[in-house]
Amino acid sequence: MSFVKQYFSGYKKPGGIGDLLLIAFPMMISTACDGVMTFTDRLFLARLGTDQMNAALGGGLTYQMLTFFFIGLTGYSTALVAQYYGARKFEKSPQAAFQALLIAVLAWPIIILVRPFVSSLFSVADLPVNQVGFQQQYLAILAYGSLFGLLRHVMGCYFTGIGKTRIVMTSTMTAMLVNVVLDYVFIFGKFGVPAMGVKGAALATITGSCVAVVMLGFAYFSSWNRTRYAVMKSFRYNARLMKKLLHFGSPAGLEMLLNFIAMFVLTLMLQSQGEAAATATTIMFNWDLVSFIPLLGIEIAVTSLVGRYMGAQRPQVAHRAALSAIKTGLLYSAVILVLFVTIPEVLVRVFHPEVPSEAFEQAIPLAKNMIRIAAIYVLAQACMVAMIGALRGAGDTFYTMLLSVSASWTFVPAVYLTLYVFHLNVFWAWLSIVVVYMIFFIFIYRRFSAGKWKKLNVI
Repeated sequence: MSFVKQYFSGYKKPGGIGDLLLIAFPMMISTACDGVMTFTDRLFLARLGTDQMNAALGGGLTYQMLTFFFIGLTGYSTALVAQYYGARKFEKSPQAAFQALLIAVLAWPIIILVRPFVSSLFSVADLPVNQVGFQQQYLAILAYGSLFGLLRHVMGCYFTGIGKTRIVMTSTMTAMLVNVVLDYVFIFGKFGVPAMGVKGAALATITGSCVAVVMLGFAYFSSWNRTRYAVMKSFRYNARLMKKLLHFGSPAGLEMLLNFIAMFVLTLMLQSQGEAAATATTIMFNWDLVSFIPLLGIEIAVTSLVGRYMGAQRPQVAHRAALSAIKTGLLYSAVILVLFVTIPEVLVRVFHPEVPSEAFEQAIPLAKNMIRIAAIYVLAQACMVAMIGALRGAGDTFYTMLLSVSASWTFVPAVYLTLYVFHLNVFWAWLSIVVVYMIFFIFIYRRFSAGKWKKLNVI
């Protein structure tokens, strides 16, 4: 009861739980919908066999590796938009968003050009032979449709920055519904459509993003947005704003790129341990993703709130918003912890193939234990995303980049030693990742509690 009382204390204050939830709840729903889209791809593909399901994990992570520098870079527009909003310089908010839109458009051909090189790495990574072809197909379609994902992300950053997260939630929920329905139609071949398997999953994802972009576009050009924020005057290159976005956003973009390269290497190492190990890894990462993605909604919300209150020269309120985010994340993660500890086999068997598979049955005990190990760090994860969101919202992006990248690239030698030097299985490799994660949590806590971020000035 004391925790509940403490959680709701200061509910209505600026930066309190109520203030946070106005932004965080729609963003948690939005990011959860993104998780459902990814989860559904892999769940439906699991019915066709472990090769296509595993290909969706490997291809999806590779796609994220190609796009996440630009996602991280443009994602800082949330904090810029929010800081201008907090400083009541409303016309500057869409100007900052337009610089991010320019970057997104320029990024698209780069992603398409780099994709064949990255795709060729699958053939030399000692992956199961059948998985490689599916993985290349999945990645190619996602890369060509990446423009819609980038535009959707940037426009979502704008509306999050000005606090209109319900618009983002509505567009994402619609994208999810489109994606899930088309997954069923395209993957299995329903209503006269030929069965496309992993190709259909990728096409459904792109179509969902396209629908979301259209919805966000209507909101962006609506009369209220044009009137209050002078949107129609924002469509021009602004060297000063672009410099700010590149200066503060590049560390975040570099962080995401380097982290996903590390994740890509980790996935290849884990999936190269045989079909059962690859299947266990995919199942574990699926549930880890489902548990983590709503926390990203909290991180986005606290970045927006901290940016707003730092722009308004109210650092103590920004600090209160960060504490509210930590409390909310802990409450959510406690539920995940209970599920991971008590019903791991139920979670694993959700991914059973239609045709009985020996590899799947061999993967079950491994995946169960890996899910239980994930329960160790879910509470720390909730605190960590809230603190990182606060630091980024205030402009402390370089330190968070260094720490996050250092952690991710410490995972790589830890897993390598576990698998290739000590010749242990993927369970012990996953345990080494969790241990390293807990160590780096201490460093981010010390940075946040030192409070230097409260003195930064971005705008």
